[in-house]
Amino acid sequence: MGDDKSKSDFRDRDRVSGDQEYEVGYFASKFGLTIPEVRELIKNHGNDRETLEREAKALGNR
Repeated sequence: MGDDKSKSDFRDRDRVSGDQEYEVGYFASKFGLTIPEVRELIKNHGNDRETLEREAKALGNR
């Protein structure tokens, strides 16, 4: 089931939902990663956006 786009609060802005294709796709394109790489990051580090962004930058620098 997709997110309700009519709700515009910021309850989960600090999380990346691995179940939402558009969130995973956006995160992947933002950091130049593949979708499987993003899913692996979420699996290994959880869905905290700050942590994932730090790890994605580190992965991109390798």
